[in-house]
Amino acid sequence: MSVPGASARLTADHEIPARAPLRVRAGKTVRVGDRDAEWPAFVLVRAEGGEGWVPSRHLDGARPEARVVEAYDTTELPARSGVVVEIVADDDASGWAWCRDAAGREGWVPHRVLHVL
Repeated sequence: MSVPGASARLTADHEIPARAPLRVRAGKTVRVGDRDAEWPAFVLVRAEGGEGWVPSRHLDGARPEARVVEAYDTTELPARSGVVVEIVADDDASGWAWCRDAAGREGWVPHRVLHVL
């Protein structure tokens, strides 16, 4: 969908979840919950520090527990429609891009609200 280093304009607001971001490290065991209906690449993960949605391909195993095979940070970037962000990394398989705003804040933004410039 997008190229790292490219700029993109948000076509709609992106609101972040009320829960704190979850960061899981490779090698850790986590509890695995349901798959997300809207974003089927993601499963709900509970770990030390909270819970969040993680792409299932970052996990080895299934419910009720799995081992994290690739670290993941669930931080989302809050942004308003019209804001321009830099695409730092793209996760085409999940439909999200890791972006940086003009203030230097970083986090995930869904492809569906990004228009690559």
